[in-house]
Amino acid sequence: MDTFKEPFTSSSDLARSGAEEVITNGDYSLFIRAPGTDDGWGIYELVKSCPPLDVNSAYAYLLLATQFKDRCAVATTQDGEIVGFVSGYVKTNAPDTYFLWQVAVGEKARGTGLAPRLIEAVLKRPHQSEVRHLETTITPDNEASWGLFKKLAHRWHSPLNSREYFSEEQLGGEHDPENLVRIGPFAPDRI
Repeated sequence: MDTFKEPFTSSSDLARSGAEEVITNGDYSLFIRAPGTDDGWGIYELVKSCPPLDVNSAYAYLLLATQFKDRCAVATTQDGEIVGFVSGYVKTNAPDTYFLWQVAVGEKARGTGLAPRLIEAVLKRPHQSEVRHLETTITPDNEASWGLFKKLAHRWHSPLNSREYFSEEQLGGEHDPENLVRIGPFAPDRI
């Protein structure tokens, strides 16, 4: 973790960063905020460095960072390096459900508890106040994602359910099956 720079030292530094939340651990800090236009490429590079995540085009991440920024979050170091990202959307047919598309935590930020903090930062935003369920898809062998969702369900005192969603055949035989995983309902004050 010695690659992080010293944490911000004043509230004006924090305000300039646009951070919604700060994670401080010893001699370094991570800053969670909504993404912006300049973050698309950094998000793309982060996801590429986080197998087994599916990598989308740099253009797709630029769209997420601009058109869906209210439903996404990035975590940066003090020098602006993107070390965490979460993307998702509120389902049009279920406005009480946030569908988490991807969550990525880079090598430098692993072990800091960043993934749940990114998700919670998005869910705490005022325009998410009606959300009571979190959904995602997870392959059966993705232990890190299963661990994250079990941790969130426990933390929020909410049930976790799953079922097969996309079979290997539906995915053209080139991708493992995906289970639909759902946490909720949860109370907003649990997040």
